Amino acid sequence: MTPSVPDILVGNFLCMAEPGPPEQQGEFMAGKVAVVALLSLLAAQEAERGAAARVTENAAIREILLEAAADYGLHGGWPADPVELTISGLDRVNATLRQALISLHEAVEARGDTGRHASILRLYARMAELRRLDLPPLPGR
Repeated sequence: MTPSVPDILVGNFLCMAEPGPPEQQGEFMAGKVAVVALLSLLAAQEAERGAAARVTENAAIREILLEAAADYGLHGGWPADPVELTISGLDRVNATLRQALISLHEAVEARGDTGRHASILRLYARMAELRRLDLPPLPGR
């Protein structure tokens, strides 16, 4: 499961909405606050860059699929990004595009098409870079 930004923020709210019992104070509470703070920081990065990453990723997947369409008998007609650029809307399109990419990759591997295989691997690396979240330096205990 990949939690969405709203899922993370609701979880943070539920975690911090009510103080825990006395036995959960001290070190336990400090750890709890640190985890909530870290999740909030990561959620902020996702909220800032998430839509742009998905739009770029969706376009790159479509490009690979279009380049391979004639050679692999792909039907085309992959979904366009929604007019309202919400993360959830972009993720729905992205899931469909990724399924098509996975099917293409399987066909490419079966055929031994090393050039296209390398292109797909480069796309995977680019996709990971687009979705990267940066952890801050954390103090040691």
